[in-house]
Amino acid sequence: MMLEVVNVCKRYTGDKLTVDNVSFSVDKGTIYGLLGPNGAGKTTLMQMIATLLKPTSGDIYIGPYKAPKDTLQIHKMIGFLTTEVKLDPISTPNKLYNFFAELYEIPKQYIKDKRQQDFDRFGITPFADKRIVDLSTGMKQKVSIAISLIHEPPLIIFDEPTNGLDILTSKLVTDYLLELKAQGRTIILSTHIFSLAESLCDEIGILVDGKLVLSGSAAELTEYTNSKNFEEAFFKIYSEHHKE
Repeated sequence: MMLEVVNVCKRYTGDKLTVDNVSFSVDKGTIYGLLGPNGAGKTTLMQMIATLLKPTSGDIYIGPYKAPKDTLQIHKMIGFLTTEVKLDPISTPNKLYNFFAELYEIPKQYIKDKRQQDFDRFGITPFADKRIVDLSTGMKQKVSIAISLIHEPPLIIFDEPTNGLDILTSKLVTDYLLELKAQGRTIILSTHIFSLAESLCDEIGILVDGKLVLSGSAAELTEYTNSKNFEEAFFKIYSEHHKE
């Protein structure tokens, strides 16, 4: 088991739980999707998995390690990408790549070839020495992906990976996720886009008001709710469990 989330809760203030007793597990080499509307608790849950937030209660295990106790070991095992990542605006893709390669203690003789491979894949090479502030939103996102996965982590956490991207860049990112899965990586994917969840995810967990109310493949959830398609299935599940 690559990831195990056990009875995890998160409360910021007052009595309301942002994440309410969530449990699920993810095997190696699979893509697990968290689907829900804004405010459902997806980002908070992923930040706890990435050890950026501490759960109010419950346990999170990544491989043999427990979060947040084994934070240093976990950071070596995960890559975490969110649209909220802010790159140094006056730096360049080349400088940032070198900085994070050194941070992760990647051998210097390996960095040059790996950087060329990653930059060519995402079309970053022509912009390698341009300042981040001068890059498009899509290019910034591609630089963020290259940097986040520089250490080739076995567990990858993507929070809304295609948010704000044009259709060509979105296709590039989704194809890359499938390639990573084929390499045996485990991917946790947060999204509110039905087609993305349906096409990429082996299993989808439906989050409603902080609770994981149902999980399964898109086909299983569609059949379970006797729906015509996955989008209809989601709205049936949401309507049944959402409390005003």
